[in-house]
Amino acid sequence: MKTPHTAANPARAILLAVLAIACFGGMDASVKAISPLTGTVPALWARYGGQMLVVLILVAPRLRSVARSQYPKLQIARSLLLMTATGFFFTALGKIGLAEATAGMSLNPVLITLGGALFLGEALGPRRIFAIVAALIGALIIIRPGTDVFAPAALLPLGSAVCFASYTLLTRRLGSDEDVWTSLFYTGLVGSVVMTCMVPFHWTPLTAKSATLMVMIGGFGTAGQLMLIRALSQAEAGLLAPFNYTGLVLAMLWGVVFFNEFPDLWTLVGALVIVGAGLYVWHRETRLARAPALPHV
Repeated sequence: MKTPHTAANPARAILLAVLAIACFGGMDASVKAISPLTGTVPALWARYGGQMLVVLILVAPRLRSVARSQYPKLQIARSLLLMTATGFFFTALGKIGLAEATAGMSLNPVLITLGGALFLGEALGPRRIFAIVAALIGALIIIRPGTDVFAPAALLPLGSAVCFASYTLLTRRLGSDEDVWTSLFYTGLVGSVVMTCMVPFHWTPLTAKSATLMVMIGGFGTAGQLMLIRALSQAEAGLLAPFNYTGLVLAMLWGVVFFNEFPDLWTLVGALVIVGAGLYVWHRETRLARAPALPHV
């Protein structure tokens, strides 16, 4: 199976990726809010059950063709990886702060970039390496070894980062060879089937608040997933990787607004480093796209 070509307009892919991250941020805040009410498994069930319901409604007239994949084993593998990554992260949200959990998860762009170079043959020039390292330093400023972030629960976002990076690389591998709706169908199907088997053992009666939050989890998760798949089919994984760090900024914002979690000075400094690195990569890559004769760096 060949690796699909990179899109001629990387700015569009970057915009889709940032919008996807914003949706995932809304989903994360909803999960953190619902965790004390229902626990993690019902939130996971809402995430994947909602996605499956929306996909079935939107593709009903062509469901047979959407469900047909050229690479069913890869689709199932990437779906299991995403479900595991989500499970680790949702569990972490119920145990540590939103910004802290997102900071641990922010290691996944580094893994994506390295994996893209090792397994997909994507370019890894010095400027891209510099930006990734700078963003990682920003994440470490936020995490600060020796703080409560390194409690055992802090390992959950790291496990999520490994699984999500693997999922992203498989998504990139599929790329434009598969319909976006086929990929959404498989992730929704696998996640909803597994969670439906588990949720009866973890179910608690719903209130109006918890029911609303479950709908928000499903809606945000589905929208983010669709936009991320579109982005990864139009640009290299390494190009989009630094923009995952914008999720840190959103996590701090949602933490302040909804959970009264105020980041300290060093957290803000780390976030500025991360955003600066992402903007630098965007500037470099869009310039290179307009000048294809220049060497890729």
